[in-house]
Amino acid sequence: MRILMISEHASPLAAIGGIDSGGQNIYVANVARCLVEMGHAVDVFTRRDEAGLPPVVQVQPGLRVVHVDAGPAGFVPKERLLDHMPAFAAACEARLRGGERYDMIHANFFMSGWVGLRLKAWFGLPLVTTFHALGLVRREHQKEADAFPPERIDIERELAARSDRVIAECPQDRLDLLRLYDADPARIRMVPCGFDAQEFGPVSRAAARARLGIPEDEFMVLQLGRMVPRKGVETVVRAMARPACAGMRLRVVGGDCDVPDPARTPEIGRLQAAARACGVEDRVTFEGRKPRDELHLWYAAADVFVTVPWYEPFGITPLEAMACGRPVIGAAVGGIKYSVSDGETGFLVPPRAPRALAERLALLHRQPELTQALGERAVRRANTLFTWARVARLVSRLYEEVTPARRRARVTGRLSAR
Repeated sequence: MRILMISEHASPLAAIGGIDSGGQNIYVANVARCLVEMGHAVDVFTRRDEAGLPPVVQVQPGLRVVHVDAGPAGFVPKERLLDHMPAFAAACEARLRGGERYDMIHANFFMSGWVGLRLKAWFGLPLVTTFHALGLVRREHQKEADAFPPERIDIERELAARSDRVIAECPQDRLDLLRLYDADPARIRMVPCGFDAQEFGPVSRAAARARLGIPEDEFMVLQLGRMVPRKGVETVVRAMARPACAGMRLRVVGGDCDVPDPARTPEIGRLQAAARACGVEDRVTFEGRKPRDELHLWYAAADVFVTVPWYEPFGITPLEAMACGRPVIGAAVGGIKYSVSDGETGFLVPPRAPRALAERLALLHRQPELTQALGERAVRRANTLFTWARVARLVSRLYEEVTPARRRARVTGRLSAR
C-alpha cells in the first residue's frame, strides 16, 4: 500500500528529548520504517518547524518526510498548533489533488486526526487514528495545567466516532476510549508501542560503565526521558532522600541540550531545587540530553530503571530498558501497567509515592540476584511482545481490514489459486 501518515508536531527526523519530542516521534519513525521494510510505501506529513528544511526528505527508498507549511517556520508549542491545522489540511489537499495517490491515512494525535478527517471526506480514503494521548485523561491528571484548547475534546469524540479504526496502545487506553468517549469497541484494535531490537539489547554492565565513566561500585538508578512535571522525576528525587535509599545515586538523562541548563529546560532547575531541599543534591546527577546511539549504554549501566509518571498513555523508555536487560520500577498507570509485569520484570508502585518507590529500590539493592533475574525476564518479555517489527505487522493487518479493495484482491487471489 501507499500510506499517508500524518504527525503534525512530531517529526520522525526530530532530535528526541525536547519538550515536544518524545514517544510519538519514535513511534512514527519506527512504524513507518518497518512498514516500508514489509513492502509498503510511506509518506510522513509533518509541520515545517525550521525555515531551512527541504520540502521533502527521502529517508530511505519507500519512506519520505514531507514538510508542510502551516504557521511560522519555527517552534510552536503543540498546545498552540490547532489554529494552523486548516493551513496544514489545505497543503495536504493540494499535494493530493496535484497527483499524489494513497490507499490509507494514518493520523497520529488529535490535530493530525482533524486533518485526516478532512482528507477522508475529500478523497474517500480510510482513516486509522492513533491518539497517543487523550485530552479527557490529560484533564483528569493535569487539571488547570492542561493548556490545550477545549476544542480538543470534540475533535477526539469525532475521531472516535468516524475513524475506520482507532488504535489503543494498551488495555487502559482502550478502557479510556470506551469510558470517556463512548467509542465503538468494534472499531478499536489494541497495538502497543515498541522498541528497535537492533538498537537496544543486553550489554555488559561493566563494559557500559567503563564507556560512560561510571564507578563500578555505584548502585545506579536511571531516569531517562522528557523533562516535564508529569513524568514524575521529582518523586524519584524524593525517594532518594528516604533512609532506604542511602548510598544510591540517581542519574537523570534528558533535557533540551547536552549540558543541563535550567534556562533552556526549566524543569531541570525545578528538580535541582527539589534535590537541594531534600539534601540529596550530591547523589542526584543531571546528565543532559544524550545521543540516541548512546542510550543503550545508559540503560545497560544502570542497576534499575525508574519511570513513575502521574499518567502515561504508553511509555517507550520502559521497553528500551527491559530490552537492555534491566528491571523497571514503574508507576501503575496507563501503558506501564501493561509493559511491566509486576514481580516478573520489575515492580509497579503508585504514582507520587516516594516511600513505596524507595522500598522497592532498597529490595533490589539488597538482592542483586533478584535484580539479575528480573532483568533476564524483562529481555524475554520485550522481545516477545514489543518489537517495532511486530507492531508494524499488527498495524499492517489493521490497514487491510479497512481497505476493501485490498481485501477483495486477496480473496480473489485465493479463489483463483484454487
